[in-house]
Amino acid sequence: MENFSNAAFAPDVIAIMTAALRAAVATLPEPVHAMHVDALAQSILRTASTGERDVTVLQRIALMELQLAPRT
Repeated sequence: MENFSNAAFAPDVIAIMTAALRAAVATLPEPVHAMHVDALAQSILRTASTGERDVTVLQRIALMELQLAPRT
């Protein structure tokens, strides 16, 4: 997992990231694995740290990265 311990986000950005994560997780088939949720969260944190604030964009990028991630 990437280290985001020094990341700082305003409350409104955290709300946007939370909405993006919830929307992304809602599209996954059951059962949803914790490793997939972690990957989505990391992607959203990484993308938001570049300045992206659109919920749909954050969700789509996270889902695309999850789809492209190597299978383990």
